[in-house]
Amino acid sequence: MRRVRPHEDIKVPVIKNIIYAVRLVWQADKKLMLGYFIDQLGAKIFSLFLQNILFLKVLLSVIDGSRDFIQYVKYLGLFLLCSLIAKGLQWYGEYTQKYASKRVLKSINNKIFDKAVSLDVSCYEDPEFYDKYQRATLVLAYSYYDTLTYDIMAIIASGISFICVITTVTMVDPVYLVFLLPVIFVFLIEFFKSRLVYKRDLEKTKNDRIKAYIQRTVFLKDFSKDMRTSNIFAVLMERFDGAIRANIKILRDYGFRLFLYSMVSSAFSEFIPILGTYGYAGYKFINTDEMSVSGFSVVLSSINSVRMATLDIADSFEDLNQMARYFQNMRDFFDYEPKVVSGEKSVPEFESLEFKNVSFKYPSAEKYSLENINLKITKGQSVALVGINGAGKSTLVKLLLRFYDPSDGVILYNGVDIREYRLDEYRDKFAAVFQDYRNFAISVFENVICRECTDEDKDFAKQALIQSGAWDKIQRLENGGDTVLTREFDENGAGLSGGENQKVSTARLFAREFDIAVLDEPSSALDPIAEYNMYENLIRATADRTVIYISHRLSSAVLSDNIYVLENGRVSESGTHKKLMADGRGYCRMFELQSSSYREEASGDA
Repeated sequence: MRRVRPHEDIKVPVIKNIIYAVRLVWQADKKLMLGYFIDQLGAKIFSLFLQNILFLKVLLSVIDGSRDFIQYVKYLGLFLLCSLIAKGLQWYGEYTQKYASKRVLKSINNKIFDKAVSLDVSCYEDPEFYDKYQRATLVLAYSYYDTLTYDIMAIIASGISFICVITTVTMVDPVYLVFLLPVIFVFLIEFFKSRLVYKRDLEKTKNDRIKAYIQRTVFLKDFSKDMRTSNIFAVLMERFDGAIRANIKILRDYGFRLFLYSMVSSAFSEFIPILGTYGYAGYKFINTDEMSVSGFSVVLSSINSVRMATLDIADSFEDLNQMARYFQNMRDFFDYEPKVVSGEKSVPEFESLEFKNVSFKYPSAEKYSLENINLKITKGQSVALVGINGAGKSTLVKLLLRFYDPSDGVILYNGVDIREYRLDEYRDKFAAVFQDYRNFAISVFENVICRECTDEDKDFAKQALIQSGAWDKIQRLENGGDTVLTREFDENGAGLSGGENQKVSTARLFAREFDIAVLDEPSSALDPIAEYNMYENLIRATADRTVIYISHRLSSAVLSDNIYVLENGRVSESGTHKKLMADGRGYCRMFELQSSSYREEASGDA
C-alpha cells in the first residue's frame, strides 16, 4: 500500500466512488435506496412545493378572488388527502430503509471480514494497514453507507422540488432567477469544504487509533493486573491526553478555514437570494399594480423553498464528497492484493522440506532477520530450531507457513518451490502451535475443534485435551468442555491461567490430521513437569510424523533427531544433541546453563 503523508492533498474520483458505493449498497439490498427515495420524495415534494407553494397559491387566489368558502374547503380537503399520502409514503419509506439498513450493514461487514482474513499476515504488522482498515470500517461504524444513500435520494427529491419551485417563480416573474443564480456557487464551495473536512479527519486518524487502543486496553483482562500494580496506566493516560491535544490542535488549524467556507456558502445560499428577492418583490408590490397579495406571498414562500432545497442539495453534495473519500479507503482495502499468492499445483504427500540460501527482511526493516539459511527436514524426522530470543526462529516459521515469502532463496517441498502449490492445501499439511497462542470467547470444545461441535466432535476434543494435559482442569469447570472461555459474553464463563490456556491451544494440534507439526514455544507458559508431560504426549501423538520444535528452552532439543542453532539470523551449529554437546560451542554452553538452573530450582524446592 502506498504511504500517504498526513498533509497530502488526496485526489479522489468522487463520481466513481459514489457509483462504487451505490453498486455495493444495491447488491446488498435494493430496498435501502427504494425506502429512502420514497421517504425523501414524500417529504421534499410535499413540504417544499405542494404545501409551501402550490396550495398556498391556490388558497390565496381563492381568498383574493371569489372568496368562495365551499371551494376553499374543497382545496383544504385535497390538501389533507395529499398530506396523508405524503405521510404514508414517508412511513413506508422509513420502515423499509430501517430494516434494509441492517441487511446492508451485515453484507458489507461480512465482505470486510472475508477480506481481512484473506490478507497477508504482514498487513497486521503494518501501522499503515491499520489506519486504512480503520478508515474503511468507519463506513460501517458511522453508517456512511446509510448517509450516502440518504444523500443521493435527498438530492433527487430536492432537485425535483427545486425544478417545480423555480418553474413556479419563473411564471410569476423571470427576473427572480437573477437572484437565485448565486446558489450555483454553493455547490462548488461545499465541494472544497468537504475536501478540507476529509483532510482534517485524515490527520486525526492516528490519534483516533491511539485513543481507541487505550479505550480498549483499559477494559481488557490481560492488562488489568499490570495497570493496578504499576504506573503504566498513567503512561497510557498521558498518551490518551496527548492524542486529544493533538486532535484539538488539528481542529483549530482547520477551524478558521472551515468557518470562512461556511460564511461564504451562507452568503450565496441565503443572504443574496433572500435580500434580492424580498427587495424586488417588495418594490413591485408597493410601487406597481403587477403583483397581488397572493403573488407576493407565493414569491416569498418560493424563495424560502428554493433556499431550503438548495441547502439540502448543497449539504448532500458536501456529504457525498466526503463519503466518496471514505469509500475510497474501502475500495483501497478491498482492492488490496495479497503478496503471498497461491500456486496451482496440488500438494502431494510430504517427503521433505528444504531451505536453500533463504534470506528475509521485513518490509519496514533495514536489517535482515534471516540470512542464507540452509537446512533440510525429511519425513518422520523431529527437528529442533533453538536459539535465544530474537535469533530468527519465529520468522523462520512464518516463512515455512507462507505468511511471508523469502526475500532471497527458495523453500522446497518435495523438491518443488512452495510458491507453486495451492496455498490452502499447503497450509493444511501443517498443525501449528504458536508462542503467541490465543483462545477465543467460545466453548472449550469449539476452541479445540475450531467449529460448532457435534457429540462426536466433543468426544474427540476431550481426547485432545487429555493429551495436552488440560482435561483435569476443564472437567472441573461447571459446564466442562462446554464452558465458554472468558466472561466477556457469558457471566458463567471461565478464566484460565496462562499455562492452562496454552494447553487448550495445544490441544488443537492433537485434534487434527497433519503431516508436519510446528511447535513454536509450545511450553512457554508451562512449569517443567507439565512441559515434560506434554512433550511425552507429543512424542506419542507425532510418532512417525515430522515435528519441528522451535524453542529457546532446550528440553525439546534433547529428544530431536537433528538440531539447528540460530544466532543473529544465521545457522551457527547443526547436528544431534550428542554431537553439539561434544563440540562444546554455544549450544553446549546454553544447555549446561539451563540444566544448572533447573538443578538449582530443584534443590531450592527440596
